[in-house]
Amino acid sequence: MNNNDTTRPATGFSYSRAVFEELVDAALAHARKLGATDAGAEASEGCGLSVSVRKGELENVERNRDKSLGVTVYVGHRRGNASTSDFSSAAIEQTVQAAYDIARFTAEDPVAGLPEAQDIAGPDEQPDLDLFHPWAITSEEAAKLALECEAAAFKTDKRITNSEGAGVSAQQSHFFSAHSRGFRGGYASSRHSISVAPIAGKGDGMQRDAWYSSMRSAQDLAGPKEVGRYAAERALSRLKSRKIATRECPVLFESPLAAGLLGGFVQAVSGGSLYRKSSFLLDSLGKTVFPEHIDVLEDPMVRRGKGSSAFDEEGVRTKARKVVDAGRVEGYFLSSYSARKLGMKTTGNAGGSHNLTLTSRLTQPDDDLKAMLRKLGTGLFVIELMGQGVNYVTGDYSRGASGFWVEKGEIAYPVQEITIAGNMKSMLTGIQAVGADTYNYGAKTVGSVLIDKMKVAGS
Repeated sequence: MNNNDTTRPATGFSYSRAVFEELVDAALAHARKLGATDAGAEASEGCGLSVSVRKGELENVERNRDKSLGVTVYVGHRRGNASTSDFSSAAIEQTVQAAYDIARFTAEDPVAGLPEAQDIAGPDEQPDLDLFHPWAITSEEAAKLALECEAAAFKTDKRITNSEGAGVSAQQSHFFSAHSRGFRGGYASSRHSISVAPIAGKGDGMQRDAWYSSMRSAQDLAGPKEVGRYAAERALSRLKSRKIATRECPVLFESPLAAGLLGGFVQAVSGGSLYRKSSFLLDSLGKTVFPEHIDVLEDPMVRRGKGSSAFDEEGVRTKARKVVDAGRVEGYFLSSYSARKLGMKTTGNAGGSHNLTLTSRLTQPDDDLKAMLRKLGTGLFVIELMGQGVNYVTGDYSRGASGFWVEKGEIAYPVQEITIAGNMKSMLTGIQAVGADTYNYGAKTVGSVLIDKMKVAGS
């Protein structure tokens, strides 16, 4: 089905795009009538099914359905916002009135306002990015898949003694947004997943791990048996974990965790952090913050991408760009508001980044995890992080961790109850290698990342 079909509700939805357009237009018309200088509105709807099982028994079946109409009103440079889940004409007028009243009594902000007309994505700049793949799965079918996933984990090895459960989720949503600077757009999207968290061992020696697969289309999900088996293998590999003595050594981050390092960089060069001066990468535009072999690409137009969109939350057009080129920061992540605060132009990132990929020019096609462990040599391979110990003002980094001690490029034994510490600035400049074992975590894709040295606090 085309994302822009206006004639009827899409599979599972209660409202069509045409109805959403009418609701949004009614809100904008009422804002004009009240005397708003500018206004924007968005109607959205989401629905889905989530099923969880544990130890071979059905645990929970949940159906969710929600809808919302959000309205933003500007009176000069004063901004007001209100929302409702009631789509009646009276409720819409009350919501617009509430937003208008808030705007009237809010302090003036000279940079508040909608994006400039020249930055807005027109109708011919909004391709269908193939983001909508509804999954017509019943609760019984979902439960069967979840049970199959958990059973595969138990069958992997008799040392898999317990489970925190398995789950299957099928979610879909759509929206339509418009504002008085001429933007009109919206689309439907879906996100489905299958996950399991097995427990290996007994008593004080128990270890858990988890794995999942998440995709726009259910056809692209990993099979339930594969997810279950891999999660079990991860839990088993952690049995007989031990502590290690405190030291400084190179650290290899498994690819899903490496996406978190990329996320830390994004936060540090995002508008809000920059104009509040709460970033360890202030004034980094044009400066080298990674080694010269590192590039970061943003591509909002990836078909079926988890971070794909032809426009941002303000209706500003998005485009592919090099955020980091040969280690040098070529662009920030800015909304219209943060761009004005910084005296710059929006980058189409209201609402966040779009499909980021971190790559190294040194990576070879055969640089899989085994090759990355050989590059690590002797040091720590981290597969789990705990806590939120990152100070984005100073860049100081300290997280609980577990993983494996590696000697001469081979895993020696699992380790736990350790803390890794460093500073994000030196961690980013200390990236020695990026693996070809790429993993897509949300809207970020990156292989395992080897950092030259970090402090490891153990026993």
